[in-house]
Amino acid sequence: MTGALVMTTTQAPPDIDVATARNRLRPARILGGAILLLVLLGVLWFLVSNERFEWDVVAEYLFNPSVLVGLGMSILLTVVGMVLGSVLGTVLAAGQLSDFWPVRAACVAFVGVFRGIPPLVQLIFWFNLAYLLPRISVGVPFGPELFSWSTNDLITPLTAAIIGLSLHEAAYMAEIIRAGILSVEQGQRDAAAAMGFSRWHTFSRIVLPQAMRVIIPPTGSQVIALLKGTSLVSVIAMGDLLHAVQVIYNRTYEVVPMLIVAVIWYLVVVTVLTVVQRRVEEHFGRGNARVAARRPARRAKEALS
Repeated sequence: MTGALVMTTTQAPPDIDVATARNRLRPARILGGAILLLVLLGVLWFLVSNERFEWDVVAEYLFNPSVLVGLGMSILLTVVGMVLGSVLGTVLAAGQLSDFWPVRAACVAFVGVFRGIPPLVQLIFWFNLAYLLPRISVGVPFGPELFSWSTNDLITPLTAAIIGLSLHEAAYMAEIIRAGILSVEQGQRDAAAAMGFSRWHTFSRIVLPQAMRVIIPPTGSQVIALLKGTSLVSVIAMGDLLHAVQVIYNRTYEVVPMLIVAVIWYLVVVTVLTVVQRRVEEHFGRGNARVAARRPARRAKEALS
């Protein structure tokens, strides 16, 4: 019996020059981009061609002194509300993580109540606090009164706005900070304790820097939400940005142009806050960025070896 020996060889694929490679044509992306471009052109044409926007009125009142004062008040309320809300939120977050159950229950109840009540309702309630409490007094519980003030003198539109916005913000910040603290593994705390770190140094040097990577993004969103939420204080006659433009269009009846003025300023401030948020995120995410940058290089090195 005779047989033949057949040898099969695999042909090597031709070399591909990466420098001359081109992206694959994707018709769906081209169609989607064309549709988006047409929509954008349609919106721009609508804004330019519709005379009822009255852009000349917008330009006239954009830098009006009363509008700028209202903008400053909105920014002030945002800063004060965020600072007080963050401080109180940190205390509430620590209380919710406490092993002393009365404190934990009180903090959980506070967060549940002030997250559940709409901020507009809170503002109206604090503004009308004098109906329930005509005088605010300080003294010994169930004992003599040391000091007292008229509630109407203390609860002005400004103080009502600060109290309402700060308490509402504290409830949300408590959950954000609590989630950030819980995102750090318990092993980090155990290692710090083994190295002789105190509880404060463990929190400030180990836990907090790592938790900030989780805390910063939602906190930035809360700052922006609080800035927009300051428009609610106009219902208690607080002179914020929205109230300033309302006063003007109640006199001139140019409602749409004045609302566009408020929209432009809100967009400008939100854009600035977004840029600041990105910078802060990059600062606290430097360690993760370095690790993420090393991983592809490590995989390539393993593949070559």
